Amino acid sequence: MYRRELLARLRLEFETFAPHIDETPLPGEAPQLTALRLAQAKARAGASFYPDAVIIGSDQVAELGGTRLDKPGNRERAQEQLRRVSGHEVVFHTAVAVLQAQSGRMQERVVPTRVRFRRLTPSQISAYLDREQPYDCAGSAKSEGLGIALLEQVRGDDPTSLIGLPLIAVVSLLTDAGLSVL
Repeated sequence: MYRRELLARLRLEFETFAPHIDETPLPGEAPQLTALRLAQAKARAGASFYPDAVIIGSDQVAELGGTRLDKPGNRERAQEQLRRVSGHEVVFHTAVAVLQAQSGRMQERVVPTRVRFRRLTPSQISAYLDREQPYDCAGSAKSEGLGIALLEQVRGDDPTSLIGLPLIAVVSLLTDAGLSVL
């Protein structure tokens, strides 16, 4: 949903699909490499459905001090993640892959965004989770919503990267693939 909304900003015609790939990280795999591998796999998964299309795959992996922060899935895990990130910097590695299905040409980028979380009290964490339920978001915070109140600082080259699709990189990769956005 988040990526669809972001891609719609470019006013291009597109279809979305669920790639249904295994998102389990490989043993010892660095978070940014997991994001890149999954973005590529998602793009490749679309090639059989859209053999003449330019396909975009994207994935995001959050990292706290070398440890991956997965999507929490439920309130208890989200509370634990937010306790862990409180007062710390998290790097969100957002990867995008653009596949020209006909030729098999794949281009990709990983766009990191560094996010410093405020020091959060248990009551702030609880109030946030009551209001937003970010259980499908790596790091348990939706910066495009109330989650922005949890953050102290955001540093990166692409403001849309944190939401899940780095549009500046997407435009560049689409242009390289021969598609004009403007």
